[in-house]
Amino acid sequence: MFKILEKRTLAPDIVLMDVQAPRLARAARPGQFVIVRADEHGERIPLTISDYDAARGTVTIVTQGIGHSTRKINALEVGDHLANVAGPLGRPSELLDIPQQELQSRRILFVAGGLGAAPVYPQVKWLHERGVDADVIIGAKNRDLLIMVSEMTAVASEVYIATDDGSEGFRGMVTDLIRDLVDNRGKRYDLVVAIGPMIMMKFVALTTKEYNIPTIASLNTLMVDGTGMCGACRVTVGGRTRFACVDGPEFDAHQIDFDEAMRRQTMYRSHEQAALDPVREKDHTCRIGLK
Repeated sequence: MFKILEKRTLAPDIVLMDVQAPRLARAARPGQFVIVRADEHGERIPLTISDYDAARGTVTIVTQGIGHSTRKINALEVGDHLANVAGPLGRPSELLDIPQQELQSRRILFVAGGLGAAPVYPQVKWLHERGVDADVIIGAKNRDLLIMVSEMTAVASEVYIATDDGSEGFRGMVTDLIRDLVDNRGKRYDLVVAIGPMIMMKFVALTTKEYNIPTIASLNTLMVDGTGMCGACRVTVGGRTRFACVDGPEFDAHQIDFDEAMRRQTMYRSHEQAALDPVREKDHTCRIGLK
């Protein structure tokens, strides 16, 4: 059992929790994820590690209550326990393999869309601790849905905000802001890391390809089982079939078949809707053979 030590709401339906998991906290690295179950009957939910503290023995997770299981996780309170937190899983960010001197010479831009700010944060923090500056774009539909802005500001070189409705920062999509930074503000980047909704990452990749900027995208939202056994996270990268959970979750964004990945994301939509439907959830009458 994994005790919840802290909980706070970041935005409507988005909750941050610090969870007691000493062994996991010692092993965790930026870019990795965990599999969480709210209770013994709960669904396995993959969540990117948004922070970890080896000395305190905690990992931080951020959950958006969209489906039945994520809402069950968000309903837990401080002092409650998660049934399972398994990990760390997946490959750490490839930034960890680059020598520090080389990293310090690179101009890196992170693009975080919506909940993507949570997995972006540990990477920017890790770079900051090693004296490497990075810029960050945080995008959301409106100011109320922006998360982790103050945390990111503490570790990033520059934080740029983009909202669809212009209620905070730049008005427009994150791709519009990328163009503005490069075309109008004299910014030059050697690498872009994009984490967020699949459609956002697709268009970030299309945009950065025009500027010939190498780009990494995280496919953490595709995962189900998290161990490579279920095959639900299969994705085509550079013409090869890869598994987001064991081969990733980060891949060369210019090589990802995003259209295939987005189709795969809809596979379990009907099952999730059934779980959320209060009428169907309560009505357990067997209708086998009935017309």
